[in-house]
Amino acid sequence: MNQLDWIVLLVTMLGIAAYGAWHTRHTDHLDTYLKGNRTTRWGTIGISVMATQASAITFLSIPGQGFESGIGFVQNYFGLPLALIVVCAVFLPIYRKLGVYTAYEFLGRRFDPKTRLLGAAFFLLQRGLAAGVTIYAPAIILATVLGWRLDLTIIGTGLLVIVYTVTGGSAAVSLTQKWQMGVIFGGMVTAFVILLLRLPDGLGFGGAAHVAGAFGKLQAVDFSFDPDKRYTLWTGILGGFFLSLSYFGTDQSQVQRYIGGAALREGRLGLVFNALLKIPMQFFILLLGALVFVFYQFQPAPVFYNRTEWAHYTSGPKGAEFQALEAKHAALHAAKQEKIQAWLAVRDKGDAAAEAAARTAMVAANAATDAVRKETKAALTAADPKAKVKDSDYVFIGFVMEQLPHGVIGLLIAVMFAAALGSKAGELNALGTTTTIDLWRHFRPLAAHDEARNVRVAKWLTAGWGIVAIGFALFAGFSENLIEASNIIGSIFYGVVLGIFLVAFFLKKIGGTAVFWGALAAQALVFVLFFTLSISYLWYNFIGCAACVILSAILHALLPDDAPASTAP
Repeated sequence: MNQLDWIVLLVTMLGIAAYGAWHTRHTDHLDTYLKGNRTTRWGTIGISVMATQASAITFLSIPGQGFESGIGFVQNYFGLPLALIVVCAVFLPIYRKLGVYTAYEFLGRRFDPKTRLLGAAFFLLQRGLAAGVTIYAPAIILATVLGWRLDLTIIGTGLLVIVYTVTGGSAAVSLTQKWQMGVIFGGMVTAFVILLLRLPDGLGFGGAAHVAGAFGKLQAVDFSFDPDKRYTLWTGILGGFFLSLSYFGTDQSQVQRYIGGAALREGRLGLVFNALLKIPMQFFILLLGALVFVFYQFQPAPVFYNRTEWAHYTSGPKGAEFQALEAKHAALHAAKQEKIQAWLAVRDKGDAAAEAAARTAMVAANAATDAVRKETKAALTAADPKAKVKDSDYVFIGFVMEQLPHGVIGLLIAVMFAAALGSKAGELNALGTTTTIDLWRHFRPLAAHDEARNVRVAKWLTAGWGIVAIGFALFAGFSENLIEASNIIGSIFYGVVLGIFLVAFFLKKIGGTAVFWGALAAQALVFVLFFTLSISYLWYNFIGCAACVILSAILHALLPDDAPASTAP
């Protein structure tokens, strides 16, 4: 990064944070602090919902996912539009009618205090962990690539988002997220255009798509019924539906984004905005990763994409071994480039047999380079069992740093930080709200009428969760692709939480005791299955939900005195 990149980065990030803090500095009413302005329109709500979900993990890991495995990850979102329709029809009207601050207040009214606390505890546990991933994700990658100290990157990012989130609450979150998403979309479109311009002359988008397709990077839908496959049409529709329904319907970080606003209509339109745009956005980012893959087929490609980590090992005691692997990969990569050119030369000549033979040779050459990459990762693990050999998260940021012009580099780094801050702000705001409303006011009921004190408590608790997230990020380490790590954490808890809410909405005769113990038993089952089976993590959303509903119904039959606290709403 040069001086221009630093100017772009600092002006963008500090400017947005200062803007949000300044314009919401006088937010001293609890309703505004926790729900945002009542005049908020659907566009702001929709962008805020999207920004809370689209963390820096999205823009660092998903291009790497597209590079490594193709665009099949988009199936993860196939159930999302239907889930948002259900949220619009069922969840949102009830939350608005009851005027709750958190989704878990509804559980207290429908069941009893212990069920409300259980729902809040599940949220605080999984979202608290996820908040650590949210701040760790960009910090570990950017610190590695840019040569920054990891701990200072984590602390600096965390403190910046704490300042404006604590200052203005939900209003500041929504206001800043609108500008952050503008930076994100502008930066990603810029990267896409420059990437197309950097492809070989005459190849163009159509030719690049053919190359990506030949290597299996454009298979968007997998109809396999294999439960061990993470991403198929069925896991996306069924598991993705339950994951999205739980996330958007019961996760306070999302609920808080849409329960405010001018009217019920605004919240619904904001959610419909996401239902229409989320899959195209994820497809675009995955496609960007697939095109980066194509780009490196015509350029020298590293054997390991975490360049900083690789330099450390090549200069170490086993440097000669790693340098030999690097040379072997370079030779095979050059041979693959020849096979690609040969395939392109015969592709449009109408000779199907020659085209098929050239394609087969090209795919075999790619398999040879992949084998060397696997050999390299095995050698890294042998040299250091703690080595982080998952390098797909470094693909896109490496492309940005090496291939884009200065100024644009600063803009793309700002994209990563904007996404991190936007998602982090939504999470901290929700964690502080849930702790204030569902814990503080529950155990200190007399404090409910002291609005000024409640706002101060909410600010301190929001800051406290920010410090917790920073602390977790400082000691975290993840071997998974980071976007998967975040979804895995959610899938372990989301299904059971959703089951509690579905019982509340649709099984009106079941009371709090049955659903409380049913939820605990279902969560224990999910933990056992997660550590003993190898099925796709998306299935745990369905399993946890179904187990919670079934066990609650069984326990209700065994507990005849288990009556609901309320038949409303």
